[in-house]
Amino acid sequence: MAITPKTIIPKRVLMGPGPSDVHPRVLAATGQPTIGHLDPVFQSLMDDVKDLLKYAFQTQNALTYPVSAPGSSGMETCFANLVEPGDKVIVASNGVFGGRMIENIKRMGGTVIEVNFEWGTAVDLNAIDDAFKTNPDAKILAFVHAETSTGVQSNAAGLCALATQYGALTIMDTVTGLAGIPVLIDEWGVDAVYSGTQKCLACPPGLSPVSFSARAADVVKSRKSPVTSWFLDLSLVMNYWDGAGGRTYHHTAPVNAIYGLHEALLMLQEEGLEASWARHETMHNKLVTGLEGLGLTLPVKPEDRLPQLNLVSTPDGVDDASFRAKLLNDFDLEIGAGLGKFAGKAWRIGLMGQSACDANVDHCLKAFKACL
Repeated sequence: MAITPKTIIPKRVLMGPGPSDVHPRVLAATGQPTIGHLDPVFQSLMDDVKDLLKYAFQTQNALTYPVSAPGSSGMETCFANLVEPGDKVIVASNGVFGGRMIENIKRMGGTVIEVNFEWGTAVDLNAIDDAFKTNPDAKILAFVHAETSTGVQSNAAGLCALATQYGALTIMDTVTGLAGIPVLIDEWGVDAVYSGTQKCLACPPGLSPVSFSARAADVVKSRKSPVTSWFLDLSLVMNYWDGAGGRTYHHTAPVNAIYGLHEALLMLQEEGLEASWARHETMHNKLVTGLEGLGLTLPVKPEDRLPQLNLVSTPDGVDDASFRAKLLNDFDLEIGAGLGKFAGKAWRIGLMGQSACDANVDHCLKAFKACL
């Protein structure tokens, strides 16, 4: 049998929509010795991860842990546990990930009340208020806090207040938001939230931090039908993550990946949430100034922009795919393509986690200037 040579992985500068650059400390942490997922040492680390996630989410929710799969699994965990057949769910859809929420609800047998917004714009609270007035029996409001496909952030506090006013639960996607902009779960009254490790947490992809309020937990406990997913059933998986009554085997956790998440969360705590938010904003302003100096424009209104995900219009006469390929081949720089109505018409430049730094912004602007 022929021996295949070892694949050499190039060092890229990751400034797309994810994953982001991973700090050497986090990479080193993932390389520590693998131990059993029921080992007392690992169980102690699990408790630390839960506490550090509570800090990142700004919550005291007991039901806070990382799902053993990427951000899409966090999405499905929220919908699978909270949506039962026939439940009405209002979805504020202003990009790709609002559409994925809709697909989840349909597969759970729920009834979707779809409220669509122009891609590149924030969710309009008045339209959601109208949807609740028309559907006062809606059980859940689902929305994307930080829409990765367009670089738009919506008013999470206002949307949660509306849901509370009408007695509905909230499910919030903040895969790109967590650690990059304020995410205040308890203050806003979010009932279920999911994120990902590969964005502003600057950790390798593969885990999805989630958190559920006590109200959401009560809804799960009082379900009339079983959760459609065995693996994602909160009533089962929390017997493993909740150390209060002794952990029972549910699945073999990705031990080394959780080492990495633990280290990334420690680094976030060391920097401080407010400092992390400020860093992302500062790097965003520097990038925007530089891009505008090159004659480029950003289609999203300044007040709606995500600092960590910047949508940039492709200039006339520039081929999107060729330009991105040149950045990758000549500068080892990865940026993202546009999606949906922005496909071929815009780029997505990420400033997430470790990627939100002066060196990366300078490298990006230098590469853009050379390639344009």
